[in-house]
Amino acid sequence: MWDSLRAVAVPDSRFHTRFSEFIPDFEGSALATERVFALPVLARARHVFVTPDNSLTELRRRLLCAGVSLVVSSYNMASGFYLLRPGAVPAGHELYGAWPDGLAHFGEPLGLQALSDLGRFDLVATGASAVATSGVRFGRGHGFLDLEWRIFSDMGLVDNHTPLVTAVHDIQVLDKKLYPSPNDVLVDWICTPTRTLQIQRAAPRPRGVQWKDISPEQIKAIPALAELRRTVGLA
Repeated sequence: MWDSLRAVAVPDSRFHTRFSEFIPDFEGSALATERVFALPVLARARHVFVTPDNSLTELRRRLLCAGVSLVVSSYNMASGFYLLRPGAVPAGHELYGAWPDGLAHFGEPLGLQALSDLGRFDLVATGASAVATSGVRFGRGHGFLDLEWRIFSDMGLVDNHTPLVTAVHDIQVLDKKLYPSPNDVLVDWICTPTRTLQIQRAAPRPRGVQWKDISPEQIKAIPALAELRRTVGLA
């Protein structure tokens, strides 16, 4: 899939086409974003979590323009999460706020308690390197969305009914019946430049951080894990 992506991907200014380091923007991503905005679940959403993937820059920009409360994770979760409140980004500067580098400028850094105080997410949006029509999603291979989801579920911010959407190029959709592992967070909607697919999920989403699978190095590198560990009395 990474080989195929080179034909339609927008190279990153830092990582170029090293797709193990980032999920790229792609030709037609604005059309895929239009399809996301056409979903009834987004029309009702007022508090949304979006991953910092390049492919979702236009989605984040549109959400900022729409006055939606937007939470975005930092790259590799190294700086936790940022909140972009409605009106936090001056009119006309929404594109800058949508870029990962704009988060620290316009956003508020959030610890888990502050994130919890904001309440449940109405919708979660993520990028993908590839996604199957069964809802199985493949990221960069580092598992950050799966970990974020488990953290959020421990905090009561998401559950099995929280809408999860991904926007990808058509070539990133695998028309195969792939089966999830226990750690896979299946999507509900796939939006491409040419079609919108609703997934009938056959398996529940994972819940809660499995601390036996978390290494000391991860806890050191990801502040949210260290904070959650203290919160649950494991520190």
